[in-house]
Amino acid sequence: MRIDSHQHFWHFDPVRDSWINEDMSVLQRDFLPKDLKPLLKENNFEFCIAVQADSSEKETEFLLNLAERNSFIKGVVGWLDLCSDTIEARLEYFSKFEKLKGLRHIVQSEEKGFMLRADFQRGISALEKYKLTYDILIYPNQLEEAILLVEKFPNQQFILDHCAKPYIKDGKIKVWKSLIEELSAIDNVACKVSGLTTEADWTTWQKQQFEPYFEAIFDCFGPERTIFGSDWPVSLLAGNYSTTLSLVENYIQKFTKSKQQQIMGLNAKNLYDIKD
Repeated sequence: MRIDSHQHFWHFDPVRDSWINEDMSVLQRDFLPKDLKPLLKENNFEFCIAVQADSSEKETEFLLNLAERNSFIKGVVGWLDLCSDTIEARLEYFSKFEKLKGLRHIVQSEEKGFMLRADFQRGISALEKYKLTYDILIYPNQLEEAILLVEKFPNQQFILDHCAKPYIKDGKIKVWKSLIEELSAIDNVACKVSGLTTEADWTTWQKQQFEPYFEAIFDCFGPERTIFGSDWPVSLLAGNYSTTLSLVENYIQKFTKSKQQQIMGLNAKNLYDIKD
């Protein structure tokens, strides 16, 4: 089973999606299941997991609706207001949707200390009851906070998105690597090997630039706690689907076939409780 564990869908809205600026014009259009399905087939993926790109319940409902109508979308990582006093009620409401597998908040856009807030942590504490994962979307300077967060919730499954977006373009690795080592020592954290090409120079990156970052992630998390995600369509900023995929597939050739299968699908199946 091969699963792309991280991709997005949207009907492009220039107001809502203001983060997609003119430098990202390739993303200024709709991206829907009909666009992704042939790419998955072409690259031998059976299934995918759709991840939120907008912080609204409307977005979560949009993705769940797509998943209901497209059987190859096996799971949704949506958004609910984890800081709300009504989070328990909202979780109860959304628990009827079998394909809701986890939640995510765009913490990379939040001020320092957000993950340590009592209201946010109250929301995180409610997820275990509903068997939902939490995807951590942060920059390297937020890793210390993330470590404190996951240490506080040893029974909650966390998944680090995009390897915490290391500064590949600038070649910075030392501090990031040290904190990744610390985070990976906590058993209830896995890591998505995704979104790395867009952290390099979009037009001039070379595959050897990624080697030390791959090495750090796989040394720390091992094939048992790493999962592949394309980050399509955002990854189109720095290459096509196959180019993004081949970077990871070429690197993991050093592992046994069974370990490669874990990285490319089985770990995602288990972490997100995907049904056959």
